[in-house]
Amino acid sequence: MSTLSQLQPSSLWQLFEKICSIPHPSKHEQKISLWIQEWAKDLGLAVKEDAVGNLAIKKPATTGMEDRKGIILQAHMDMVPQKNNDTKHDFLTDPIRPYIVTESDGDWVTAEGTTLGADNGVGLASALAVLASDDIPHGPLEVLVTIDEEAGMTGAFGLQPNWLEGDILINTDSEQEGEVYMGCAGGIDGSATFELAFDDVPNDYQAFNLSISGLKGGHSGVDIHTGRANANKLLVRFLLDASNEFDIRLTEFNGGSLRNAIPREANASFVVSKAQVEPLKASLAQYLATIKANLSAIETDIDMLLISPEDFEQCWDKTTQSRILRALNACPNGVIRMSDDIEGIVESSLNLGVVHTRGKKLNALVLIRSLHDDGRLETQRTVQSVFELAGANIEFSGAYPGWKPNTDSAIMQTVSDTYQELFDKVPAVMVIHAGLECGLFKTAYPHWDMVSIGPTIKFPHSPDEKIQISTVEQYWQLLTAVLAKAPKK
Repeated sequence: MSTLSQLQPSSLWQLFEKICSIPHPSKHEQKISLWIQEWAKDLGLAVKEDAVGNLAIKKPATTGMEDRKGIILQAHMDMVPQKNNDTKHDFLTDPIRPYIVTESDGDWVTAEGTTLGADNGVGLASALAVLASDDIPHGPLEVLVTIDEEAGMTGAFGLQPNWLEGDILINTDSEQEGEVYMGCAGGIDGSATFELAFDDVPNDYQAFNLSISGLKGGHSGVDIHTGRANANKLLVRFLLDASNEFDIRLTEFNGGSLRNAIPREANASFVVSKAQVEPLKASLAQYLATIKANLSAIETDIDMLLISPEDFEQCWDKTTQSRILRALNACPNGVIRMSDDIEGIVESSLNLGVVHTRGKKLNALVLIRSLHDDGRLETQRTVQSVFELAGANIEFSGAYPGWKPNTDSAIMQTVSDTYQELFDKVPAVMVIHAGLECGLFKTAYPHWDMVSIGPTIKFPHSPDEKIQISTVEQYWQLLTAVLAKAPKK
């Protein structure tokens, strides 16, 4: 018996386990795409692929429901590849290893040292399970599986009009049971590039590498309001203070790996006068104690490690170093503004997700999210000003619209009423700060009536990702009941 086969609904969990066995990080979805296509053909279902790699699978209505409006179940096939520093895992070749948590709170599935990919693998598994079932009533049904949602929404950008026939779309990418989503934030990527200038390393200087690790990280939309620390910002703060107190000269800075994940780790290499090594170490110890105390309610495992690698021949010149550290320190990060219209919802945010040194350039990647275009533009202008004042070149790309709430949505009302009938409580109708593909879908299919639902997933985009087992069964009951209530044409 496989690890997850004991769970209910068994068909969904078995499909999710199969998805976990096939490598499918963003930008590398070829294996999972081929498997989905072969799987659908084996069931005798019509499957097609568009120019960018999205898949659409079509299933006729069950007997007696041919007169219903067509419903599209939608999921994305890629996952965020994140792992713990001590975990050996190649996301291009190795399977995800899910397991059931067996401690006192045994209602969760997580993975061994990596992201689980429940975002959005469980949604994908649920859509496939509906296709495979012979006893779920539904009208004309299509399943839309998009590519590259996590790293650029390439599939949603590339979706063409008239490729799909349905009128109602159910997005399966939400992450909180009991909440029905009818809107989401839009966003834009920013990339700031510094040209590096170098000096020869002075005599009597010692080389060091300083790393920070152990932070929780997480989804830069879902978790941005939780106060989780950003490894890039914490390391920059120390280096800026240290550069004002000691004669340190950086040679490299790298932190984070994805622009939509809160950075958990960062590291920098530098040289410092040998006479100042011991005072620097004392300053580092004091800084570590300070941030541990200040962040103890959220970040419980912060660690900073200072090691002495091989010597470096060159270091950044002082002007370059000052411009970079001050710009990264000044760059906004976290919640920019809470919504005035929806209590408890973030309106605008920014994540300084990746900083990396490549040859003679340093690049910083940010992701701006906002419920409103004006909020996105305001934050964009702030970030642009910070980096341009520091002499960097900054470019913005990949802007995608938010999904404007429709309070008159018929499918939202159906989902809400069905939830209340099933579980005897009213769901929360919400707007999510994370970016869903629904806003982009409206460009090609403005007539679609859309809603987003899903089970409870905690800490997506981090190796702590886990999914609550009991909520998967609730989500499945809701999804199948809503399908059975498809309205007539």
